[in-house]
Amino acid sequence: MTTSPEREESLTVVYVEDDERLARLTAQYLGTHGVTVHVVTRGDVAVAEILRVRPDVVLLDLMLPGLDGLEVCRRLRERMDVPVIVLTARTEEADRVLGLEGGADDYVLKPFSSRELLARVRAQARRARGLVGPRANRLEVGPLVVDATTMTATLHGKPLALTTYELSLLRVLAERPGRVLGREQLMELVTGNADDAFDRSIDVHVSRLRAKLGDDPRQPRLLKTVRGVGYVLSPTE
Repeated sequence: MTTSPEREESLTVVYVEDDERLARLTAQYLGTHGVTVHVVTRGDVAVAEILRVRPDVVLLDLMLPGLDGLEVCRRLRERMDVPVIVLTARTEEADRVLGLEGGADDYVLKPFSSRELLARVRAQARRARGLVGPRANRLEVGPLVVDATTMTATLHGKPLALTTYELSLLRVLAERPGRVLGREQLMELVTGNADDAFDRSIDVHVSRLRAKLGDDPRQPRLLKTVRGVGYVLSPTE
């Protein structure tokens, strides 16, 4: 565990990584920038530690002893919606898609820049705290209500169990009802950076969000696909 007083906001991270040297160096760097890091080296104890610490962000390797990172992410998603950044050496797009489909909010390839990782941690923490982008306090799109103050969403009065990324994505769409948003535009609005987006990343997030909205993926009525262009949140269901 590494801490350091810094002018930046104080954050807590659980880093699940079996490469102890990498974990130590990363924790030291984050610690010098005001981030408290709890390192976990095994996947089979990760969820319990994350639930105990209740961090602002989870950094999660995929190849872990005891339990792989994808399963850790799935089990974690059943218990809480903390932002999850996957860190892995796997470079295939299919692996990245699996990580996102498993509930990850962001994906960083090894070897990574410590400075970039810190920026991503802060961005995910701000998003989880509802501090990203311009917002109205309450957004209503047909039967959908997004409350930016409480960071919650309801559909037909029933609460939606969304991750912080999904809620941010839904808010971005709800702020622009009836307007088609391209994939890069959505990534820019949600994360503040579309440079590192790969082709299917936003599609995976939209697919997960659509499922939670109860939309038929073949004939969605609320979150629609405009082929070759992007996505639109329909003002009427």
